[in-house]
Amino acid sequence: MKKLIALLLISSAAFAQQQTDKKHNFEGFNLIADIGEQERYYNEMVRQSLPGKMKPEIDNECRSQLAIGWLTKGDIGRYEYYMRTNPKFSVIKLVDITYALEYLVDENKHIKVVEQASRELLEKLEKGELSDGVSRTQVLLEVNALANARLGNMDVAMKNIARSGEQKDNSREMKYFKDSKSKYLTRYCLILSAAGENKRALDTLTKAFRNADSNPKMAAVYKDIYKKVHGNTNGVEELIKSLQDEAYQKYYKEVEKTYIAKETKTIKGEFPNSDGSREPLALFDANKPVKDIVLTNLAEQEVKFADHAGKILVLDFWSTGCTPCVAAFSGFERVVADYKTEPFKLYVVNLFEDLPTVKVFVARRGITLDVLRDEPNTAFNINGTPTKIVYDPMGNIRFYAAGYAGSTDREYYKLKAMVEIVKARSAVAKK
Repeated sequence: MKKLIALLLISSAAFAQQQTDKKHNFEGFNLIADIGEQERYYNEMVRQSLPGKMKPEIDNECRSQLAIGWLTKGDIGRYEYYMRTNPKFSVIKLVDITYALEYLVDENKHIKVVEQASRELLEKLEKGELSDGVSRTQVLLEVNALANARLGNMDVAMKNIARSGEQKDNSREMKYFKDSKSKYLTRYCLILSAAGENKRALDTLTKAFRNADSNPKMAAVYKDIYKKVHGNTNGVEELIKSLQDEAYQKYYKEVEKTYIAKETKTIKGEFPNSDGSREPLALFDANKPVKDIVLTNLAEQEVKFADHAGKILVLDFWSTGCTPCVAAFSGFERVVADYKTEPFKLYVVNLFEDLPTVKVFVARRGITLDVLRDEPNTAFNINGTPTKIVYDPMGNIRFYAAGYAGSTDREYYKLKAMVEIVKARSAVAKK
């Protein structure tokens, strides 16, 4: 996955350098969040260029991005307009269009378009006209299978969901893309249910909840299938909660092992992950206590951590090119909601990137978390993302963790456990 991150950075920089028009260029195009404004900007780029003189690679990149943007927005007409220009999708754009198709099929929207688009992409991948390398073939097979199941084409659906499970390049276990395994299990069980195998589907989802291979949307699917098996939904809410509580307690015990008992405000060295492995890349060597650090938010206002004295403070370090970083955010949002009336604060701290890049990314993704910036990475000297640091109310570091947990529910359970453990131990320390 390091190759993917490098490709993101190199690709973006290369395209920005190739288009040199000062008024309207690819760099400016790429920094527009609204798809309608982006399309107008592109049209002006075309108008300013001499007829037929816009660099083909720039033109292709814009058209592919506009196609994906309109698909994500649900404007199928505009999506089909740009697809008729035959844009070629880079690896990065393949990831983006797969995201868009996942959203539509999971929300049961524009299913015929999803089926056709995913089928055409799979055909291009099989012919070698598109390059994968990041396990999108596996996801497109899932998407196409569910779309066909929704359209009543069960033979194709069962064939493709089976093919998806047979893929050797399996990203579901890598904990890289958001909810890879939980989304697959949900789609798989929807297809099983459509085929009449409701008991098998229910058993699969029960195991998923118990193992935290789940996300909030899975609950609605579970209830529907539960009703098909039992004829009613009596007790289903309590059952789901008990499965979630079981998963939470499991991860609470794992997280408890990584609590840093020694009172310290700076840390240097390797630290164990919850699975017992050690993380050699994400080292933290602070030069001063957190209370003395000041960063800026996206409004370029100073945020002083000293103002959060007496609170549990969580800092999560990320960058826009770090897919697992952003994958964790939905779990964080749930934790923030749980503790909104308590002495608790969470910031996601962006590293290495300029303000316009971060602002447009946050706008496009609809990120609601409080974002801070440490572009030079000098305040904390973080060597790898995602990295999380949890401080107790006295400013001591109590948890230091790296990586994405793999699902929204698991990320939620783990961070919630960290907060609850710090609360409990801080209360004991006061007595």
